[in-house]
Amino acid sequence: MKRLWLLFAQTVTILVAAYFVVATLKPGWLDRRPSLPMVVPVIEAPSTGGTPAAAPGSLRAAAQAASPAVVSINTSKTAEAPQGINDPWFRFFFGDQGSAQQQSGLGSGVIVSPAGYILTNNHVIEEADEIEVVLVDGRRTVAQVIGTDPETDLAILKIALDNLPVITLGDSDALAIGDQVLAIGNPFGVGQTVTSGIVSALGRTQLGINTFENFIQTDAAINPGNSGGALVDINGRLMGINTAIYSRSGGSMGIGFAIPTSTARSVMEAIVRDGQVTRGWIGVEPQDLTPELAESFGLGQNGGVIITGVLQNGPASVAGIRPGDVITQVGDRTVTNVPQLLSAVAALPPGKPATVVLLRKAGSQTVEVVPGRRTPQRLQSQAR
Repeated sequence: MKRLWLLFAQTVTILVAAYFVVATLKPGWLDRRPSLPMVVPVIEAPSTGGTPAAAPGSLRAAAQAASPAVVSINTSKTAEAPQGINDPWFRFFFGDQGSAQQQSGLGSGVIVSPAGYILTNNHVIEEADEIEVVLVDGRRTVAQVIGTDPETDLAILKIALDNLPVITLGDSDALAIGDQVLAIGNPFGVGQTVTSGIVSALGRTQLGINTFENFIQTDAAINPGNSGGALVDINGRLMGINTAIYSRSGGSMGIGFAIPTSTARSVMEAIVRDGQVTRGWIGVEPQDLTPELAESFGLGQNGGVIITGVLQNGPASVAGIRPGDVITQVGDRTVTNVPQLLSAVAALPPGKPATVVLLRKAGSQTVEVVPGRRTPQRLQSQAR
């Protein structure tokens, strides 16, 4: 009996060992069920090709719409040679300084017309001997200067190329603080770059940048080389021309300024039509009316612009405007500060009579002024 039990135990041990070996090395021998095709669960729908949809809040569409119309501008000019460079004694003491050197600059611009007109800053192309425009698609061409307006720091160029991408002009007057905007340009010459931010403030004046100031302030990063580039809204429409930054280091510190499209459009139309911008002038020296000035002049008004000087025989003098008068309205435009007065007077057509509402001790009066033609060479004290 004991022998039989030992034989049984050995047999079971051998069978278990054999099963383990087969299950490890040849598991298919143990599975006699018919094989089925492998089924892989579908995790996501198959790709249909094309460009993936933009994520919520993406400004991709605005960048794609506006970027092709933003160009890089390369300028060059010949620097003046040192005086006396051809004098033998000069060469003896200072050596051969060589001929005049070429100086280069860079900036940006915006194509605003299929005819090839480009908006940019005057300081980008000022005094340049040659201006080269480089499109996003790689095309290069020399640009012609159609006209400039140093008082707004705007310039109009023209290029002769076909199939030009054109930006859509927007209504900058409809902008509000907090609106999202994109700044597009060629900072530091690294190539076209898009930065985003918001409108930080509107109507910035008295910055000492231009004569006529009405800047859009934005925190979209603007750096050297962005000058003349586009400030666009979330639909890719042009809202301003990037012009300047507030910086102690030369780089972006989150305060940039752009000329509104409303100003750029009027300057462009005047230059293309007449070759120059024509502005009115009445010949007064204005100052913002403070409560202290109002009290000293015996006026009960805190709004308006007080006239502290009148150019002799100028349009204002002929119309009877005197020092101490407070101008509250020019034409149909209300005036509350000096930049508003400057802008309102500049908008008057020279030679065409316009009404000016004054406040004196005796009360409110209306006079008729025939503005003259403003020239940039006039002193600012005489140019309003």
